[in-house]
Amino acid sequence: MSTDRTQTTPLLEVRNITKEFPGVRALDGVQLRVNPGEVLALLGENGAGKSTLVKILTGVYQPTSGKILRNGQQVSYHSAQEAWGDGIAAIHQETIMFSELSVTENIFMGHQVVKNNGLLDWKRMHSETGDLLKRLDIVDFTPQTPLKDLSVAQKHLVEVAKALSHDARILIMDEPTAALSQKEVDELFLIVRKLRDEGTGILFISHRFDDIFSISDTFVVFRDGAFVGEGEIAGVNEDELVHMMAGRPVENEYRSRTTVTGEPLLSVNNLCHPTEFKDISFDLRKGEVLGFYGLVGSGRSELMHAIFGLTRPSSGNITLDGEDFYPKTAEDAISKGVAYVPEDRQQSGAILAMSVRDNITLTSLPEISGGLRLNPEKENSFARRYASRLKLKAHSLAQLVGELSGGNQQKVVIGKWLGSEPRIIILDEPTKGIDVGAKAMLHNFIAELVESGLSVIMVSSDLPEVMGLSDRIVVMREGLIRATLVAKETNQEQVVALATGLK
Repeated sequence: MSTDRTQTTPLLEVRNITKEFPGVRALDGVQLRVNPGEVLALLGENGAGKSTLVKILTGVYQPTSGKILRNGQQVSYHSAQEAWGDGIAAIHQETIMFSELSVTENIFMGHQVVKNNGLLDWKRMHSETGDLLKRLDIVDFTPQTPLKDLSVAQKHLVEVAKALSHDARILIMDEPTAALSQKEVDELFLIVRKLRDEGTGILFISHRFDDIFSISDTFVVFRDGAFVGEGEIAGVNEDELVHMMAGRPVENEYRSRTTVTGEPLLSVNNLCHPTEFKDISFDLRKGEVLGFYGLVGSGRSELMHAIFGLTRPSSGNITLDGEDFYPKTAEDAISKGVAYVPEDRQQSGAILAMSVRDNITLTSLPEISGGLRLNPEKENSFARRYASRLKLKAHSLAQLVGELSGGNQQKVVIGKWLGSEPRIIILDEPTKGIDVGAKAMLHNFIAELVESGLSVIMVSSDLPEVMGLSDRIVVMREGLIRATLVAKETNQEQVVALATGLK
């Protein structure tokens, strides 16, 4: 650490924070400091305690012991409003905003400007919103634009503007780039650097090392709820950070396997959707990982929705094991042995307010019931089998899924579908927002699934992941298949060129 940094009074400092829940210590004496005009990367595997600390800093949780200092003075926050009032704001991976309301209404939600007569001062709020957008060099939308008309990246920018409307001096960014294209990431980072140059302190949480090395000045690493180390980002490399995060080298991320693919199991022929994709044809073979790669908006996920019965194609046909396959609902697809792990695990993949046990057994209720009632012994045994198989980290099977880390939530969603014993499993961005250790485990598990006889369709924006796991790669652009490539016979440059339209 540089002398200048340690002698600066930090905007925010955490000293020996411990947080205990019944039966578990989530944080054990952690520390960090965020200085003015600094981007500090908070690193750690899922379950390392990052989210718990963020909840403490934003008033959701209270620490069991330890101190929080703001500008050198000890503070405590008992609500998000108190944290906002002290200049601390958080932007999360999943935006929590109101789609039917305007940009202005979202930015001033909870702290509207009121005239002396008690009416809302829309003129002033629109004006101040316009000033915020101008400060961030945003010209793509106006204060009156409905949020539903904005992209994911633009919604993140609205959240940044909302934070600034609270005079935020400390901005916590939790996986802000997970759902963004590289162009959108670059645009977001321009704004992050602008805020840093204005003196804002930024706590940046990400599992994407490209982002960490691109935007961060310093880093701090947590492991299993404890502080491991800190330093200047320019003084470390990726392997050193991974070793600090995992306590071990993460090797053999893409497990070698002998590919023995069989006859086509699923055949899609000239499938069309009025707005999302056109003339889609491909085969999924038995015992194959078929990767789908393309930029955001290429139609990959929308195609998977049609195959799983969530939307209806306008023309074309699908066969499954030689028989016509026309799923009108997800239930139809499930009954035929097709499972779908969606990209948005928190909204569509799991029920966060239910337990690990209840989520894992959700698709297999007939197997664990005794007549009209669930059999508790069968239910526990069933859930325990898949939790163990996926090496799930949870206090117990009764723990709520919403309390788990992102990687462990993903394991619960996969376990739920494995319990239905599918023949085909569609994985849409299976490692989005999870750490290197959990990612390597899931990569190995995907290989095990194929070796056990399943066929896998994997949609991913992580090109090394697509290249490392797939037998063949379908490249999509603007709703069309541009090529189907044998993974071992291609390279990243060729895939990117096809996905972007570059020659």
